[in-house]
Amino acid sequence: MPLTFEPTVRDTVILGSGCSGLTAAIYTARANLKPLVIEGHEPGGQLSVTTLVENFPGWPDGVQGPELVENMRKQAEKFGAEVEMGHLVAADLTKSPIELNFGSKVVKTRTLIVASGASARWLGLPSEQSLIGHGVSSCATCDGFFFMGKVICVIGGGDSAMEEAMFLTRFASKVYLIHRSASFRASKIMLDRAMAHEKIEFLTSTVVEEVLGVEEKEVRGIRIRNLESGEVREIALSGFFLGIGHIPNAKFFEGQMDLDDEGYIRSKDNVFTTLNGEVLPGVFCAGDVQDRRYRQAITASGSGCMAALEVEKYLEEHGR
Repeated sequence: MPLTFEPTVRDTVILGSGCSGLTAAIYTARANLKPLVIEGHEPGGQLSVTTLVENFPGWPDGVQGPELVENMRKQAEKFGAEVEMGHLVAADLTKSPIELNFGSKVVKTRTLIVASGASARWLGLPSEQSLIGHGVSSCATCDGFFFMGKVICVIGGGDSAMEEAMFLTRFASKVYLIHRSASFRASKIMLDRAMAHEKIEFLTSTVVEEVLGVEEKEVRGIRIRNLESGEVREIALSGFFLGIGHIPNAKFFEGQMDLDDEGYIRSKDNVFTTLNGEVLPGVFCAGDVQDRRYRQAITASGSGCMAALEVEKYLEEHGR
């Protein structure tokens, strides 16, 4: 179908205001496309709950996660991006223009960049939530360096947990791997590697009842309970890592684009979305909503840039 060029129809809408969404906003705004960025339930993405970021290029002394995101937002707005709070209720990607329903209003757009990210799975303990960024983390690659020579734990029983634990042995003096079951979902090769590592101690049939250190605002230990014996004890440690996966924020697109078995967008060449294997015209994706492997701020920003450039190219090819 031909594109509609009425003034009430947006050139592009970006769902998500993390690194990928805001980078896409910077690029599309500089191309004079006046992007509309929709902040979701977690404005700024996972960086909004991250303290010091030391691996983002250009910040030799590191930068606080919220500051990095806020600077990106200011940069996007400087070039003409509009940022609004909103929660997607429904979407129709089959229409031209695309229709997005946010409850209070419907937005029509010629192109769409889905950069809605993925939310880390948490245990849901109040003490855990209070200490996010103060010893509690869902990203070993991001925060492992801060625990050099310290005792830490990883929660989980799948490949993600094994990978996190193995990675963290580079820094920690000891890693407890805590799993609520006696059996594991991890592949045999990953499990064998972790079990053979001298720094990793397995605590199976065990649940965490509390993360200690809320008053001190720093993790100082955990209280655990063995599900078989009922024994409750405390372990002193400094880091608490979640290895129980992420939830991609793409559920509104089920049936309208290809998702994998865990709900991540199946992207083609990093940014193109598909339906039944065929590229969806005008619909692109970026960041953690389609990246189950790297999940880094810099890779999210890179894919946001790529999505923005594809939006520009797509609109030019259709007479914009």
